[in-house]
Amino acid sequence: MTATNTMMRALSTEQRDALMSVGREVSFPEGARIFQEGQRADRFWIIRTGTVSLDMHVPGRRSPAIDSLGHGELLGWSWLFAPYTWQLGAEAMTPVRAYEFDARDVRRMCAADPALGAAIGQWVGMVLGQRLQAARTRLLDLYAPYGSGSPR
Repeated sequence: MTATNTMMRALSTEQRDALMSVGREVSFPEGARIFQEGQRADRFWIIRTGTVSLDMHVPGRRSPAIDSLGHGELLGWSWLFAPYTWQLGAEAMTPVRAYEFDARDVRRMCAADPALGAAIGQWVGMVLGQRLQAARTRLLDLYAPYGSGSPR
């Protein structure tokens, strides 16, 4: 994660305060399933402590981990885009403490305050861009003949 992808950097103090006013503290024990691919995406989290593994369903196999998230990172982005279903699954790798946000409440706030909506949309977009780039690099390392960093 790069520093620009944190909520602290992406939102103004007033926007952070508005968002945090609808957040609540939650915790997940190690091994807890936070959400499952294909289920309704009705909330998101900002991780305070601990590590979360993102995984993808593969029929007939255990879901492989494709990324891990930690302190300050956004967990869940599918809540922002219709049809509001999780594109991946998530499991607590360690005990996790996080701020949880109800997606419907946040979408209403964004509709009522276009500047907040734009800032949250840009923040989530930056997170998605960074994660797609990281996934691309991992795929190159796994499948490209010379890896992602080796000259051809």
